[in-house]
Amino acid sequence: MGNGTATADLDVVLEKHRTELTGYCYRMLGSSFEAEDAVQDTLVRAWRSYDKFEGRSSVRSWLYRIATNVCLDMLTAGNKRARPMDLTESTPLAQAALSPRPDSIWLEPMPDTRVLPTVDDPAEAAVAKESVRLAFMAALQQLPPKQRAVLILREVLAWKASEVAELLDTSVASVNSALQRARATLAERETAGGEGAVSDPLDEEQQKLLERYVKAFEGYDMTALTALLHEDAIMTMPPFDLWLRGTADITGFMTTIGASCAGSRLLPVRANGLPGFAHYKPDPENGGFSPWAVQVLEISDGRITGFHCFLDTQRWFPLFDLPLHLEAEADEAEKGA
Repeated sequence: MGNGTATADLDVVLEKHRTELTGYCYRMLGSSFEAEDAVQDTLVRAWRSYDKFEGRSSVRSWLYRIATNVCLDMLTAGNKRARPMDLTESTPLAQAALSPRPDSIWLEPMPDTRVLPTVDDPAEAAVAKESVRLAFMAALQQLPPKQRAVLILREVLAWKASEVAELLDTSVASVNSALQRARATLAERETAGGEGAVSDPLDEEQQKLLERYVKAFEGYDMTALTALLHEDAIMTMPPFDLWLRGTADITGFMTTIGASCAGSRLLPVRANGLPGFAHYKPDPENGGFSPWAVQVLEISDGRITGFHCFLDTQRWFPLFDLPLHLEAEADEAEKGA
């Protein structure tokens, strides 16, 4: 077999692990783009050192070892990604000011397709989805890097303690102790308010709730929207650190500072194991609609509890393979019908 064939085969072997490795690095780093960089780095390192790979472990465990080292190196800067409510108190609408913070601070959204590999086991698929949800991701970011790796490998990927110990060059006792500490930290955060239950796939009630939400949002009908939001619903808008709590402040914001979003269009997306929408607002200069935000929704007990708008459209829309402009012809045709 020629060397070219061997190289091509190796590419195929490494490439088939890309999605699950991206999911792992995303949970570790809290950043979509850093996760993709980390995976690229992992695959390049694996490719370069494949002749030294002795096959004592599977290629998959070997790749996870490289990916873990890449992520731990990237995390030595000590940067913890967060959501607006992890950093400040909520702001009453009367004091609402839009002050951006640097991109490197924020927990970033991620399309499901890039981090959730296709698996046959529904229970495994459910765990994978729950473990990329925004609240869980934010909780993970509070853990020291090694504890984070242990928790993800043990609880999300269901590795044995002995396998994790080998990967991290440590003892089983130390893995178990790190896992206990990580679980305790997460349990404390959960009592501070989780993000509710989203069925997978969405049940009929949740599907209807989303249909009503699209109708209320596109119609900019604040009465209808209020009926769909939990009374303590939270709205965030990274890169701004402002976040709002409660229906009065959220709808008040939307009709004042956010008034230019009236007449918007929403296209469904799947992000972080949650339902979401690409939000396009009317473009008075060019006609049609221009990108405004990727919205990720949290749902609990038949209400929307979290309404998270990621506004950096130049980064998010290409990541989600979304167009950077929507034409208006379809609307005109409907009006004429």
